[in-house]
Amino acid sequence: MGERELEIKDLVVSYGAIKALRGISFDVEKGEIISLIGSNGAGKTTTLHAISNLIKKESGTITYRGNDITNLSPDKIVRQNLIQVPEGRRVFANLSVRDNLLMGAYTRKDKEEIASDMKWVFSLFPRLEERLKQDAGTLSGGEQQMLAMGRSLMSRPEVLLLDEPSMGLAPILVDEIFSIIKKINENGTTIVLVEQNAYKALSISDRAYILETGEITKSGKAEDLIKDSAVKAAYLGA
Repeated sequence: MGERELEIKDLVVSYGAIKALRGISFDVEKGEIISLIGSNGAGKTTTLHAISNLIKKESGTITYRGNDITNLSPDKIVRQNLIQVPEGRRVFANLSVRDNLLMGAYTRKDKEEIASDMKWVFSLFPRLEERLKQDAGTLSGGEQQMLAMGRSLMSRPEVLLLDEPSMGLAPILVDEIFSIIKKINENGTTIVLVEQNAYKALSISDRAYILETGEITKSGKAEDLIKDSAVKAAYLGA
C-alpha cells in the first residue's frame, strides 16, 4: 500500500427524496489516477462535488492527508491544493486566456514561480499561448477545456478532480486531452477522473470504481476491469 491521499467513507448525499449516493467508500493513494466509471445519474459528479464541499452531505467523512475536510469550506479546500475542474469547462468568457490562467493562481503570491508555471502550462497546451490575448469565450470547445485544465494547474494542485474532461470533444482532441492528463500525473499530481468514455479512462488509470445508482458495485485495477466481461458489456460497448 502506498501513502493514502484521500479517503471517502460512508458518503450519503440526497437531492430531496432521491438518494444520489448511498454510503460509498473508497480511497485514493498518492500519485495514482483513479477513475469513477458509471452511466449518467450514477453519482459520479455528485461524488466530486461532495469532496469539494460544493453540495451538502447527509453523512459520511472525507479525509485528505489525514485531516478531516468533510465540512471545510470550498475555498479552504482549494487552498489545500485539492482542485476540481468542473464539467462543462466554466471559463471566464469575458476575460482573456492570460487572465483566466492568472485566476487559477489567485491564492498565490510567488510571481516568479507563477510565471514558470505558466510556461509549464504552455508546454502542455501550446494553443493557449497562441491565443493568450483572446477572450476565453471566443475559443473552441476543445481550447476551453484546455484552458480550464491549464487554469487549475496554475493553483499547483496536489490532487486534481477532473469531471468529464472529454465531453463534447472531437476524437482527436480526446486523445490529446488524455495524453496530457497522463503527463500531469507523471509530474506528480494525483488524479480522480470522472469520465463517460470508460475505455479511455481505464486505459490511463491505476484503479477504478464502478458506480451504479449511488453505490460502488465493483472496483479493482483498471487493467483487470478493462477485461471484465460485465464491465465490457455495460461500459465499453462490447
